[in-house]
Amino acid sequence: MISTNISEFRKDIKSYLNKVTQNFETLIINRGKESGVVVISLEEYNSLQATQHELSSAKNEQRLDSAIAKFRNGQSFSKELTEE
Repeated sequence: MISTNISEFRKDIKSYLNKVTQNFETLIINRGKESGVVVISLEEYNSLQATQHELSSAKNEQRLDSAIAKFRNGQSFSKELTEE
């Protein structure tokens, strides 16, 4: 995680945005007392949205928890995919 203020961000915006997109860093731009902005990459944002969607219903959450438990207990299997 990187933290800066708005003045420093303005001075080197390209470098900060490169760190966010290339290194998957989270950037916090402080804008005063208890105010700020968080910058994340589009890829990270999309991942968070997908996770939120998957966990949006209790049934989905239970399925995911069950699948994770099976994987951790060695109850998983692999399957080869074929192209048509």
